[in-house]
Amino acid sequence: MMVNINSRRTDQIGAIVQFHRKKAGLSRNRLAMIAGVGKTVIYDIEHGKETVRLITLLKVLDALNISVNMVSPLMEQYEATGNAQG
Repeated sequence: MMVNINSRRTDQIGAIVQFHRKKAGLSRNRLAMIAGVGKTVIYDIEHGKETVRLITLLKVLDALNISVNMVSPLMEQYEATGNAQG
């Protein structure tokens, strides 16, 4: 299932991360250790903090096996140029 989130919905990202963390039976500290980030980062993400660095968020998402897909009306054109790496 895909969920569409815009830049004004960091709280929704946090809710998704928290849901996956709890379903995996992980504490915030354990998830932080697995993702290689500070323990307060998990709290910040789960509470919708807007200043979490993208690379940090991606590490946490990866640790939870959550992927990010970019969607736009121009993606087909972008992929056709050969710029897309997969």
